[in-house]
Order: sequence, then C-alpha cells, then structure tokens
Amino acid sequence: MARRKPAIEVEITEGAIRVRHAGRTLTVVASPPPPAAEDAPDFIISLDDIERWDAPHENDEIDVEKLQLILAAIEDECDRHGLTVEFD
Repeated sequence: MARRKPAIEVEITEGAIRVRHAGRTLTVVASPPPPAAEDAPDFIISLDDIERWDAPHENDEIDVEKLQLILAAIEDECDRHGLTVEFD
C-alpha cells in the first residue's frame, strides 16, 4: 500500500499567506497590486520569497518540485475564496 504524502495546507490571513506541510511552515507576504492597475490580481507573490521554510526549519531549502506543489496549493486556496494570485 502506497503511503500518502502529507497535504499542503494554505491559510490566507490579512497580512500573509501561510503554508504548512510536514511539520514545517512557510509565511509568504504578498504584495498588493498597484493602486491604478486594472484587472490586477488580489495578491502578487515574488518567487524569490519562497526559498526556505520558516524557523526552526530555515536551513531547509524548498526544491523546485515542492515549490510547484506550494504554488498550486496557494492557487487552489485563492480560487476557493474567489481571489486571484500572480507569481512574479
């Protein structure tokens, strides 16, 4: 029987997006869209901000495969709330 990978949980707060996976946490501070931008997303997230997990796991790098799963989980959670996100 194959073991299931732990789910990636995403929580959208007023100041950040919090991702939890396998006992680790990642806090991403999303930038607001430019004030005069039309059709701007609700959140703009810099991929450069998603390199390592929060303390006490700050030495654990987030590899490309995990990054893709995190981005998909963030998009899914935003969709559930009717929000849009763009990754820069």
